[in-house]
Amino acid sequence: MNISEIRAFIPCKDYQKSIAFYQALGFKSESAGEELTLLIKDDCTLFLQNHFYNEEMANSLMFQLIVNDIEDAFATISNNCDSGVKYSEINHERWGKVFYLWGPSGELWHVTELNG
Repeated sequence: MNISEIRAFIPCKDYQKSIAFYQALGFKSESAGEELTLLIKDDCTLFLQNHFYNEEMANSLMFQLIVNDIEDAFATISNNCDSGVKYSEINHERWGKVFYLWGPSGELWHVTELNG
């Protein structure tokens, strides 16, 4: 079995707010149906869905976004996202650097630069 990609489907509390959030991070959005948007950045893709939102599930969703330059990623988020976006400072760990970013539906992103 060869796997070429794994895509997540993120249920949205506020669909338009979620689309705007990911566009501010540099994702291109394409409609994939009446209530589904494909987000594309470099070779990575994920879906936003305008249904099936469950607060408990959304607040339990976690993703790791691995970047080559965490300072650049942090600057992109701090400069392009609105003031309501919650994110942490950059933390240094034995395996690399990480900061945390909360999406508008409660999803948690571990933005990570790995050592090496």
